[in-house]
Amino acid sequence: MSNFQGEDGEYVADEVEAEDGDEELHGRESADPESDVDEIDTPSNRFTDTTADQARRGRDIQGIPWERLSITREKYRQTRLEQYKNYENVPQSGEKSGKDCTVTEKGNSFYEFRRNSRSVKSTILHFQLRNLVWATSKHDVYLMSNYSVVHWSSLTGKKSEVLNLAGHVAPNEKHPESLLEGFTQTQVSTLAVKDRFLVAGGFQGELICKFLDRPGISFCSRTTDDDNAITNAVEIYVSPSGGIHFIASNNDCGVRDFDMENFGPPKLFRFPWPVNHTSLSPDGKLLVIVGDDPEGILVDAKSGKTIMPLRGHLDFSFASEWHPDGVTFATGNQDKTCRIWDIRNLSKSIAVLKGNLGAIRSIRYTSDGRYMAMAEPADFVHVYDTKTGYKKEQEIDFFGEISGMSFSPDTESLFIGVWDRTYGSLLEYGRRRNFSYLDCLV
Repeated sequence: MSNFQGEDGEYVADEVEAEDGDEELHGRESADPESDVDEIDTPSNRFTDTTADQARRGRDIQGIPWERLSITREKYRQTRLEQYKNYENVPQSGEKSGKDCTVTEKGNSFYEFRRNSRSVKSTILHFQLRNLVWATSKHDVYLMSNYSVVHWSSLTGKKSEVLNLAGHVAPNEKHPESLLEGFTQTQVSTLAVKDRFLVAGGFQGELICKFLDRPGISFCSRTTDDDNAITNAVEIYVSPSGGIHFIASNNDCGVRDFDMENFGPPKLFRFPWPVNHTSLSPDGKLLVIVGDDPEGILVDAKSGKTIMPLRGHLDFSFASEWHPDGVTFATGNQDKTCRIWDIRNLSKSIAVLKGNLGAIRSIRYTSDGRYMAMAEPADFVHVYDTKTGYKKEQEIDFFGEISGMSFSPDTESLFIGVWDRTYGSLLEYGRRRNFSYLDCLV
């Protein structure tokens, strides 16, 4: 993962003066921790939400007053597509990757807009790491907001602070591998929340673990003293024996597996390059490893030995995810593509899905395996119907950097964190259901 702090995602529309409480159209130039994200809770930023009913009647889902701006939404979208600069480690990888891409049928609607909550502002600190939004039910979402992990209930419309990392935090439980002195002002690079478990990773290799049903923090650790130690990704999983574990992927080329029951010494695997993301197969036997190399690898989860390289991407990868069937998985890359792989034949990917603006930085499957979502750095989340071989696609578009996305465990909700100094928010979509069998009763 790059040390460079800033992906040029600057908005190019002309700014106009606000009228009657409306705001200017703003954007971001970089993921700078010293930027103006600290305005989150000031009274002037408690903006009006947009509901599904308002959107049906023509209101912009983000509340952008296009009628007052000097540019139309369509023109601004076109300008954005032309001028957004995708960050690449391999020059022109995004241009060269287009030739293999799967032709998809766009215009589908698998998830429909429910609400845009502007009182919930999800923030990011690193331009390449976008896994900071997690849903634990169709109403409960956890996300990073400045130095805090925040819980949002879409049912009550209320948010609450779960973990404040602005000051000093230390564990209130004693474990052999725990750093009892804790940390001060942890800059969170990645987050994972599953059921009642929360793990936050930091820029200096910090790992902070909390049980949501217990007070305080259970475990603190620094994975390495390496100068380039950032925690790039964390995945929480249930082991075959029923124990709760998490896997941390780090820039020191290490992948570490921690047992969350006793927090003993982690199992450590080393790789030739910084690891940006790791995904464990549903049966717990295989690991997908991607990082600062165009080739990913499929690894034996017990031994750490490479089973097969994954060849096809042209740049560095930052996302991976297994389909619940345990047979196929997806990888996301800075070459603007997501590749779908089948473990029965890894000589080439079975589908190549192309983004619009930039790198594919986050991938999620619904728990039933029916849909897969992939998020670009900004503006676009793509949802695919896996039963059609990823041929049918829904394109969700808006304006702003994407801090993360998450399907709810029951597949009913899709949440997207939007990071922008004016229009930062949490987008909520609901799964469309076809109850055509009821027609026979009418």
